[in-house]
Amino acid sequence: MIDKTKLNKKKVIVIGGGFAGLSAASSLAKKGFDVTLLEKNTEIGGRARKLEIDGFVFDMGPSWYWMPDVFENYFSQFNTTVEQQYDLIRLDPSYAVFFSKEEVLRIPANLNEFYKLFEKYEPGSSKKLKHFLAEAEYKYNVSMSDFVHKPSLSIFEFIDLRILNAALKMDLFKSISKYIRKHFTNEKLIQLLEFPVLFLGAKPNETPALYSMMNYSDIVLGTWYPMGGMFKIIDAMVKIANQQGVKIKTGEIVSKINIENGIAESVVSNGVKLETDIIVASADYHHVEQNLLEEKYRNYSENYWKSRKMAPSCLMYYLGINKRIEGLEHHNLFFDTSFDVHSEEIYDRPQWPSEPLFYSTCASKTDKSVAPEGMENLVLLIPIAVDIEDTEEIREKYFNIMMERLESLTGQTIKQHVIVKRSYAINDFKKDYNSFGGNAYGLANTLKQTAIFKPSLKNKKLDNLYYTGQLTVPGPGVPPSIISGQIVAKEIIKKFKI
Repeated sequence: MIDKTKLNKKKVIVIGGGFAGLSAASSLAKKGFDVTLLEKNTEIGGRARKLEIDGFVFDMGPSWYWMPDVFENYFSQFNTTVEQQYDLIRLDPSYAVFFSKEEVLRIPANLNEFYKLFEKYEPGSSKKLKHFLAEAEYKYNVSMSDFVHKPSLSIFEFIDLRILNAALKMDLFKSISKYIRKHFTNEKLIQLLEFPVLFLGAKPNETPALYSMMNYSDIVLGTWYPMGGMFKIIDAMVKIANQQGVKIKTGEIVSKINIENGIAESVVSNGVKLETDIIVASADYHHVEQNLLEEKYRNYSENYWKSRKMAPSCLMYYLGINKRIEGLEHHNLFFDTSFDVHSEEIYDRPQWPSEPLFYSTCASKTDKSVAPEGMENLVLLIPIAVDIEDTEEIREKYFNIMMERLESLTGQTIKQHVIVKRSYAINDFKKDYNSFGGNAYGLANTLKQTAIFKPSLKNKKLDNLYYTGQLTVPGPGVPPSIISGQIVAKEIIKKFKI
C-alpha cells in the first residue's frame, strides 16, 4: 500500500553541514519535510570540524562558547537539553589577558570579583560597570526577543511602536568605542571591553554600541566549554538531525543549481542530478550565487560583494606540546602590542600585521581527553585581513613571532617541545569552505550591514531558494548561525505548509 503522507512531503536539499545547515535541516525535518543535507567535506561540521593527530584533538574553528541560552533554546525545540547532550562547564577564570609578562589579568567568572578587578585599575569604576552591564543586559534581552529572530526581509518587520521605542535605547548610532570611553578611562579596561568587537568584523569606532550586549554575554552569562571540545555540539546536532530523519551525505560537491520555469528544481552533486522542491544554501553565500547560479537568478553582483566590509580571516596553528605549559589558561589573549594598529592593518590598510595581537586556546587545561597525559593541545590564532597573500613562508614567519612572544610572556621554552604542528589560513578557508576572500567570520557587523542591510535570506527571483549562515541574518558566530538556520526554517514552513 502506498503511504500517502510520504507522497505529500516536500523535498528539501540543504547545501552545507555547518551549524546553520544542521539547524535548518533538523528544524524542517521536525515539521515533516523530507530533508537531505549535502556536505562538501568528508566530515560534518563546517568550520567546527575537529582535527585528530597522534592523540591530540583540536577544534578547527570556533572555540568560544558564549550565549548559552541560544543552545538551550535550540535543544529544547527537540525535547532535550544541553545537559542531556554534552557535559558543559563554566570556565573560571573565563580567560587571561596578557598585557606584559608582569601584568596578566585573569578574568573571574564571579561578578563581584570582576567588579573588584575594575576597581583595582580605575577607582570608582565598579559603579559605572554596573550601569554599563545593566544597559548591555537590556540590549541583549531586546535583541534576542525582538530583533535577532526576525528574517529582516522588510523594514516593516520593525515598524512596531514597542520595537521602535526599544531601538532608541539600543545605541545603534553610537560607536562602541565612544560608548565605552564615556564610562571608563583606563586603557586596559577599555581594551578588555572592546576585544569581542575584533571578531565582529569592524574597528570599535565603526561598530554600533548595540554590541555592548556581547560584554553582557561575556561578563555575566559567562564563558563555557563542552567537555570533549566544541565538536561535541556538532555531534549532538547530528544526533538530533538523524532522529528527525535528515539524510546526511558527506563528500558531496554541489556544482550547479538547475532552474526550470522560475523554480530551483534540482542540484547537481558529484555529477548527479538531485531533484527537490526547496533548496537551503548553507554554503558560502557568495560561492552559491556566483558559481552555482546563472547570473540572471542571483540576488547580488560581484561588485556588490566586493563592496562589502568583511570580518577578518585568521592564521591558526594547531600544536601538540610534549610538556605542560605554565601560566596559560584555557583561553588567552595577548594584548602586549597595539590594538589600534592591528585593527587598521586588518580593515583600513589590509596587510599582514606588523606587531600582531594574537589569541591562544589550551583546552587541555580543562579537558584531559584532548591531549596525551602530561602534554598540551595548543591553538594559536592571529586575526588577519581577508584576501591577502598566504604562503608557507609567511605562515612560518608569524609562527615564529607568536612562539617568541609566547615564550617571553610566559617565561619558558615551548617551541622546542612542539611535536605536532599544522597551520590553517586564507587558502584553506577558500579550499575547504569556498569562503569569500578566505574570511573566517563572515560580514562585519557595521550598521550598514545589520538586519535588512545584510544579504537577504531569500532569493528574490526564485520562490524556493533560501540562504542561511554567517553571511546573512543575523550574522557571524556560532549562536547566530544556529539562529539563522531556525529563521530560514520558519520562513519555509510558513510558505510551504504541508
